[in-house]
Amino acid sequence: MTKKVWFQVGVGILLALLITKFFLEVNYIFRPVGIILQTIIMPLIFGGLLYYITVPIQHYLEKKKMPRWGSIITIMLILVAVIWILIAIIGPMVTKQVNNLVDNGPALTHQIEQLKDKAINQMDNLPEGLQDSLNSAVESIQTFAVTFGKWFVQFVQSFVQAVALLLLVPFFFLFMLKDHEKFAPRVYNLFSGKRRIWIKKTLEDIDQVLRSYIQGQLLISAILAAIILIGYSIIGLEYALLLAILALFMNIIPFIGPWIAVAPALIIAYLQEPKLVIWVGVVTLVAQQIDSNLITPNVMGKSLDIHPLTIITVLLVAGSLAGFLGILVAVPAYAVGKVIVQNIYEMRQEISEAATKNI
Repeated sequence: MTKKVWFQVGVGILLALLITKFFLEVNYIFRPVGIILQTIIMPLIFGGLLYYITVPIQHYLEKKKMPRWGSIITIMLILVAVIWILIAIIGPMVTKQVNNLVDNGPALTHQIEQLKDKAINQMDNLPEGLQDSLNSAVESIQTFAVTFGKWFVQFVQSFVQAVALLLLVPFFFLFMLKDHEKFAPRVYNLFSGKRRIWIKKTLEDIDQVLRSYIQGQLLISAILAAIILIGYSIIGLEYALLLAILALFMNIIPFIGPWIAVAPALIIAYLQEPKLVIWVGVVTLVAQQIDSNLITPNVMGKSLDIHPLTIITVLLVAGSLAGFLGILVAVPAYAVGKVIVQNIYEMRQEISEAATKNI
């Protein structure tokens, strides 16, 4: 019985639960370690994002016989130029729209309150069963909105803390650009034989999954944000640039992100002119269709091969455990875990086949 897969999985789950319970009971011992990890994790994530975004440029430059130090300096100059251009061109427009939003904030809040009161009054005229269903739906939406708001505030707080540690971001980034080929060998050279081969393959697969996900998701988000900006500008929606920037960041979250991004657009459209809600829906539908049928299949392909329901479940669990930051890292973390499990399973299969042949 002990050789059965279900038994081994069950024992593994029980051990994981016992270890988790132990850590929760003595968490005060590990609190300093947690503080150190929280201090490092955000700069490390941002440094890793910059690395995976720019490493294709480095590979291209080095194929053209440029030395490593030259490629790093070139990448840094490109990043500085891009940031300067964005600040010079988009900065004034963003500032103007933010100021307009702040000035119109009280009026928008009053309009939203009136809209809410009107909706409540209309609900009183509906059948009791439908009222109960709508009340349940509204409560669910409010609960999700409050939860997401808390996650977002936590993320902003973490981001502000990370800004205070900005010196660490370029440190990690430059270190990754300079020595990224050395990381994996330092790990798998600690082992020998088949273990070394297995660990080397696993690390290569993890790198490929992270590279595909980060580069693909950021490219998809940028293209969708551009489509949304063009669409909102054509229909004359106010704060189009701010809403497109929100979509840029929210689209990084698979499946859930685009629908979170469209909610403020629908509210602003209704307050500006009710019929614009239809056009916002049309723009969103067109953007999602282009994404589903053209962009994602060509950019991401089958690099992750994770079912949408699995992604949504992982996002909800990660959000509950680690807030907005958990949502951002949930899918790549799950993909890495999936790669490790798949490689373990393949190794076990090879051992079983070898044992069978020897009999």
